[in-house]
Amino acid sequence: MAERVRIREIDDDEGRRLLQIVRRGTGSVVTWQRAQMVLQSAQGMAVAEITEVTFTSADRVRDVIHNFNTDGFASLYPKYKGGRPKTFTLSERREIKKMAKSKPAEHGLPFSTWSLVKLADFLVTEGVVDDISHEGLRILLREEGVTFQCVRRRATYTRPYGIRHLFAAYDLGKDQLYGHIKKTKTRSNFLEFCRCLRLLHPAQKRIAIVCDNYSPHLTTKRCRRVADWAEANNVEIAYTPTNSSWLNRTEAQFTALRYFALDDTDHPSHKEQGSMIRRYIIWRNRHANDNHLRKIVARTNVA
Repeated sequence: MAERVRIREIDDDEGRRLLQIVRRGTGSVVTWQRAQMVLQSAQGMAVAEITEVTFTSADRVRDVIHNFNTDGFASLYPKYKGGRPKTFTLSERREIKKMAKSKPAEHGLPFSTWSLVKLADFLVTEGVVDDISHEGLRILLREEGVTFQCVRRRATYTRPYGIRHLFAAYDLGKDQLYGHIKKTKTRSNFLEFCRCLRLLHPAQKRIAIVCDNYSPHLTTKRCRRVADWAEANNVEIAYTPTNSSWLNRTEAQFTALRYFALDDTDHPSHKEQGSMIRRYIIWRNRHANDNHLRKIVARTNVA
């Protein structure tokens, strides 16, 4: 069996420097991608996992790791010759414009709209350009008359096929989002979701599930199913104050979900919409440190 390819041991200063490059997200996309791969390897991720997260080939991930082990941070920066920055050819500009006007879902990506960061990353990964900065991409798109405008979702007042409910939970400690899509939102559905959350932690570890005051969540004298289950399973059900559901940190995650997976969409079926939401949650948990995602969540959080 071939020896596992992994990054050499890095110290705290190197870790902070890598994290700064990844979080800043400016400058060369190639540098940003390479730093991301190195940081993920340092965090214990295998080559196959990094390949899946970064949408690139295993050979490229191995090359980046080997080069960093040999040359350190110098290997993260493209070795371009001197002179003025490269001018993109007419064919490259046309392809960039074509990609920008397409939908990410058309390329198998789990979000509904492009951002400069995601589009630049995709262009380099697909080999459309060797490298491009986010600012350079913004200028090019402006020159080509392409802008990322948020389109309102279509308002529908008749729903012949019913609606769907998203049960979602955000783990503050792990920075992970969980969700189940159901046809109804009853106490039985809520308890089913709570049982799934309970399985994510050891039984002896007490957990708290923070909820708003929606009736299926409540423990009442008429129906104590939620309270009885919580007492029997080492769970505390905590409630936000009335009319203050915005204090729940899950709400900010919904804002990001709408931005990435629902804005500018018009799904023809519940199945397609549910698939987009599930793919987004998988992507979001693998890219919890994505700079754009963090900005949207931070802007929404008020507590």
